Amino acid sequence: MLEREPLRDVDVIDAHAHLGPYSRFFTPDPSAEAMVRVMDRCGVRRAVFSSTYGIELDASRGNEAAAAAVRAFPDRLSAYIVVNPHQDPETELARWAGTPGMIGVKLHPDLHRYPLDGPRYRPVWEWAERAGAPVLTHTWSWSRVDDPALLGAVFERHPDVKVLAGHAGAVAEGFSRAIELAARFPNLYLEICGSYFTGRWLVRMVGELGAHRVIYGSDFPFIDLRYSIGRVLFAELPLADRRTVLGGAYQSLLKEQL
Repeated sequence: MLEREPLRDVDVIDAHAHLGPYSRFFTPDPSAEAMVRVMDRCGVRRAVFSSTYGIELDASRGNEAAAAAVRAFPDRLSAYIVVNPHQDPETELARWAGTPGMIGVKLHPDLHRYPLDGPRYRPVWEWAERAGAPVLTHTWSWSRVDDPALLGAVFERHPDVKVLAGHAGAVAEGFSRAIELAARFPNLYLEICGSYFTGRWLVRMVGELGAHRVIYGSDFPFIDLRYSIGRVLFAELPLADRRTVLGGAYQSLLKEQL
C-alpha cells in the first residue's frame, strides 16, 4: 500500500462530460448551472463537454447550446464541436472553429452509425491535425464502428492528429488492446471514464504508457462524478501520477487552448 496523504491544490480537468437532456439516461437537471454545482462539490476546476443533443440528434443545434454554456461559464466549461458525419462536417467545423472555449472535436460513431475510419470523418482529422486540436471519440472494443483498432488506419493517414480514445475501449476485455494500440501510436491518449474501468486498470495503463498518456474523464452526468474521480484519487499510484492523470496530462496536451 502507498502511504496516503491528502490531495491539495489539484487542478482537476474533466475531459469527458455531457450537457443537456438525453433520451437514454434521465438527468434531473441537465443545465450548465447544475453541471457547475456538481463540479464545485467534487473539486473539478474545468469540464470539457459535448452536447448530448449534438451527439444524438442534431450536431448544429447541439453545438449552439454548447457555445451558450461556454459563454455563460468561460472559466469553468469548455466544449467539443460535435461532428455528425451525416450532417456536413466541413460546414460545422467552419462555423465553430476558432470560437473561444470550443477546443476540439467530439465524434460518436456508435450513435451516428458510421465507422471511425470512414471517409466522411476526413475533414475532422485534417482540421484537427492543422489546428493541433484534440479529437475525443467514443470507443467500444469489438464494435464495428468504433473499436479502438480502427484508429490505426486514421494514424497511418494523419500521424500528427491528437486523439483521446473515450472509455479506452470501454470493456475490461479490451483495455489491454487499447494499451497496446497506444504504445504503437504516441498521439493516442486513453481517456478512462466508464462503468467497467477500475483503479487496477489505471495503474496498469500508467505503468505501461506513463501518466502523461492517461486522461481523466467522468462521463458525468451519465456516471456519478464522485465515483469517477474516486477511482483516481484512491488508485495505488504515486501522488505525482495521480495529479498528472487528473489534469496535468490534459493541460499539457491542450497547451494554449485552456
